[in-house]
Amino acid sequence: MDKVFKALADETRRHLLDRLHEQNGQTLGELCDRLDMARQSVTQHLAVLEAANLINTVRRGREKLHYLNPVPLQEIQERWIDKFERPRLRVLSAVKQRAEEKMSDKPSFVYVTYIESTPEKVWEAITDADLSAQYWGHRNVSDWQAGSIWEHQRLDDAVADVTGVVEECTPPRRLAFTWVDPAKPDETSKVTFDIQRYGEVVRLTVTHEDFVDEAQQRAAAAGWAAVLSNLKSFMETGKPLSLPPWRAQTGKE
Repeated sequence: MDKVFKALADETRRHLLDRLHEQNGQTLGELCDRLDMARQSVTQHLAVLEAANLINTVRRGREKLHYLNPVPLQEIQERWIDKFERPRLRVLSAVKQRAEEKMSDKPSFVYVTYIESTPEKVWEAITDADLSAQYWGHRNVSDWQAGSIWEHQRLDDAVADVTGVVEECTPPRRLAFTWVDPAKPDETSKVTFDIQRYGEVVRLTVTHEDFVDEAQQRAAAAGWAAVLSNLKSFMETGKPLSLPPWRAQTGKE
């Protein structure tokens, strides 16, 4: 958390985050545009933001794309703002809501969080029906073989609010599947979980891409930061947050 506040204290670094608010997934050259600063200096500022987990990068071919990661901002909101004045202060929520990009062939969302756990346990929390029910509010049900169907089932009646096909399953490192609302079968996007050991912790990267429209983008923006915050709490404390983040976003107690 100290790294996050230090990173946000610098005007140039805040400007770089603002640029990613406007358009996510930019190259170094694009971020240097309109900045009266040497390329090496911009690279150093980006390194500070990445060390604070406020941005992350994805390589596409020869390009290195930079993405805003709203998870630390979500955690600041929950720890320092919501618990004191939830009804009145939402000063960081706009940052998360604007963490969207213009439609393109780039990944639409790339979220990163660090969890005090092991890759095997994080994998189990994502793929086990009973464990996912405890922090996600739905059961993830599948045999998790490539080509198999998976379902995101409600806890009360086992109705699937989301379904799809498993495209890749390499435990405990990588899981990819399509994401489809059964009520809108033509609107298919893709979710990928990348799980890496990062020293004594786990680096979890969630990529959600191939959105069909801005409405689908907004739905993802409202969901993933909340789910990852709840997953992190569940893995590190043995229980989810006392108020599920998705309920806090809607103002429901």
